[in-house]
Amino acid sequence: MSARTYELIYILKPEATEQEVADLQAQVEGIVQRLGGSIEKTEPWGRRKLAYEIGKHKEGFYVLHVVQGSGELMKEIDRRLKVTEGLIRHLVVRVDERQQVAERARTKRQEESRRRRVARGLPPERQPGEGPQRDNDDDADLTYEGVDVEA
Repeated sequence: MSARTYELIYILKPEATEQEVADLQAQVEGIVQRLGGSIEKTEPWGRRKLAYEIGKHKEGFYVLHVVQGSGELMKEIDRRLKVTEGLIRHLVVRVDERQQVAERARTKRQEESRRRRVARGLPPERQPGEGPQRDNDDDADLTYEGVDVEA
């Protein structure tokens, strides 16, 4: 099975020290490496206000990881984070599927555009300088006769 792209976001308690944040990041990175995945990006977002109160917490320390790996890897990370002390919430989202859907839509639009251009007798691809030509200088010379315009 090929590796997929996931986003892992977790929120630690706001009073978490830098060392606790670094330890959890190292733990996640260790799991990823041990199970054959890779971390493309790690972004500690810092302390932020929560959208709603969770427990007694109104703020949390956010961390984002972009992970390449298998579903089994993400299940193991999910299992570990569920029992991690000091963690308020975590979320794993598969993002490669969204990218594939966007790529398919883009390809479909391009093919449809090519088909319409060929049907009109034009080359399949847009040529440089092609398209609606606008001359904005004409608008500057507009005068309104008989109309009082107050500044």
